[in-house]
Parts: sequence; C-alpha cells; structure tokens
Amino acid sequence: MLFHHIYFINGTAYAGKSTMVKLLAEKYGGIACEENYHNRLLPELNSEEFPGLTYTRDLKDWHDFIRRTPDEYEAWVDSTSKECETLELKILEELSRQEKPIFVDTNISVETLKKIADYDHVLIMLADPQISVQRFFERPDREKQFLYQLMMEEPDSEYALNNFRRCLARINSRERYDRFLDSGFHVIVRDESRSIAQTLALVEKAFGLDR
Repeated sequence: MLFHHIYFINGTAYAGKSTMVKLLAEKYGGIACEENYHNRLLPELNSEEFPGLTYTRDLKDWHDFIRRTPDEYEAWVDSTSKECETLELKILEELSRQEKPIFVDTNISVETLKKIADYDHVLIMLADPQISVQRFFERPDREKQFLYQLMMEEPDSEYALNNFRRCLARINSRERYDRFLDSGFHVIVRDESRSIAQTLALVEKAFGLDR
C-alpha cells in the first residue's frame, strides 16, 4: 500500500504540524487530517483491542490520569501511538480513494511511513524538547486547562504539577527528538524568528509542491 497523494507530517509537539496541515489543505484544495483526527472512531472502539485509546474514554476519575508515574505515562503514550497508527491507516485507506491531496498530522511511525509513502511525501517537524514541558499549560486548550485544574485539586498541587512535568519530559526526551532528526526524512526545526508564511514555504519545498 503506497499513498501517492497523501502528505504526512510527524515530529514533536509545538512544532506547528497541525497548523501546516490546515494551511496546505486550504491552499491546495485538499483534506486536512489534523491532530488526533482518528478520534472520530473512538466511540466504537473495543477496550480489549484498543486499551490505550479507550483508557481516557472509559476513565471514571480523571485524577487517576494525572497521578500516573512517568514510566506509566510513557508506556501509555507508546501503546496508544501504535493504536492510533492502526486507526489512521484505516481512515487514510478510505480517504485515499478521493482524488484530492490529503495532508496529515500523523502518529504513524517513521518505520511504517518508509513502507507506505514516497520519500518526499513525509516531513518531520521538530521543536525543542523542553517547549512542551515549559509551555504545556500556556495554551488555552480546554483539555490542558482541565488537567491543570485537576492538579490544583490535588492535596499536594505542587507535587502533582512536577510529576506531570516529569511525564511530559519523558515523552519529549532528547532521545526521541534525535530519532526523528535521524529518520532520513526531510526535517524542519522550529525557529521563533521565522513567520508562518516562511515555514509554509519550507514545507511546500520539502513536499515538492513549489514546483
């Protein structure tokens, strides 16, 4: 299975992946599969087959989510990423029947992308690993603010915040960053001095859309 008219962007948090996906789809009349687009399948998932994804769907007390150790959090993220890949491939196989270009903020691993996509249809976007840890609660996202309020409700809110930051640091490690950096695909590293328009131009060049 080789997706000839699908463009994949993988990488780290806060690198601008979903922003680029949205802008590309608008500019080229395509389909945008933004962050967590697979969630539309969440209601129908079997908890035994997809324990990672259904963990939050079926969670009774969200305080349990923030109380996990970095080891537990990392294991959940890794297993959930594999489950997301399964769902993404299912969705993209259906979408690929259309003639429109498809732009994807993806969880699909670089190993799988090498098998299913052309080299110039994959881009890695990276941000400094510490950005996610430092800025996680700066975004006004409802989900992030919900988690922050949960931590404030904990008996030791400072410990809860620091524990969650350790979880974030684990999944945004330099080792994970370097694996993306050395993936063999085109890489764009976040630069605060670069405008969105300039970043878009770099993305288009990496995908060969500027020709």
